[in-house]
Amino acid sequence: MAIKTLKISAKGLIHHSDRGSQYCNSMYVNMLKKAGIRISMTENGDPLENAIAERINGIIKGEYLFDYLIKTLLNAKEVLKSVVKLYNEDRPRSSIGNEVPSKVHNNNTDIEIKRLWKNFYQPYQVCETGVKVFF
Repeated sequence: MAIKTLKISAKGLIHHSDRGSQYCNSMYVNMLKKAGIRISMTENGDPLENAIAERINGIIKGEYLFDYLIKTLLNAKEVLKSVVKLYNEDRPRSSIGNEVPSKVHNNNTDIEIKRLWKNFYQPYQVCETGVKVFF
């Protein structure tokens, strides 16, 4: 339905999803390819992989995009670019010592950053037999 209602070419668009069966269906994948839409999926189909993207998308939509009247795709791209800049460069996070992500990412801070978020993935190694050994 989304492709049919597009008033522009779908070429250059990226469809990101988890590895749900509806998104891996060959008819669905072929429809996206035929429209020129690139396909992006989480790596392992684990719901936890998508959590960060879902969180960021929710913040961007809920705290920023509802304040803008977007009329064109070009306008949407401009607004999204400025919103992502605000999100990364002006919004301090408690999980990284009340710094902004860009400063932490670029090691441009004097404070020691301690991880305050949970990691639900257990570290493991794969043995020669292919068995995962958790530690």
